[in-house]
Amino acid sequence: AQAMDYIRDEGCGIVIYLHQEGRGIGLANKIAAYAVQETGADTVEANRLLGLPDDSREYTAVRDILMDLGVKSVGLMTNNPRKVRELQSLGIEVDKRIACIVDDPGAIAAAYVQAKREQMGHFASDEEDVDVISENAP
Repeated sequence: AQAMDYIRDEGCGIVIYLHQEGRGIGLANKIAAYAVQETGADTVEANRLLGLPDDSREYTAVRDILMDLGVKSVGLMTNNPRKVRELQSLGIEVDKRIACIVDDPGAIAAAYVQAKREQMGHFASDEEDVDVISENAP
């Protein structure tokens, strides 16, 4: 909903949805990771305990879609610096990162977001990240 609200307010934008369950580990592994989380592990620890990657999503389809649409550069809505780097490595010019702002995530979601920040380097909603855009450009 946040992306759609942003697009409505800005007057333009594209949402590209990739069906990549559980940061790319697939539905069955995602269910197994949930079972591990029930024992007290967070989302990242659960993947690691199962021998799964933290994030194995692949973005070639995004590049292809943007090329087909004639999009030359993007403002990317994400808190995930890996996503920015992956898209840049595919030749996508990321002009800016637009923070995903979670006003009141609730206790469970807050722990999930915190785990991703601490263990995967995700940005806080309001954290500046000029370095990820400029220093990691292809």
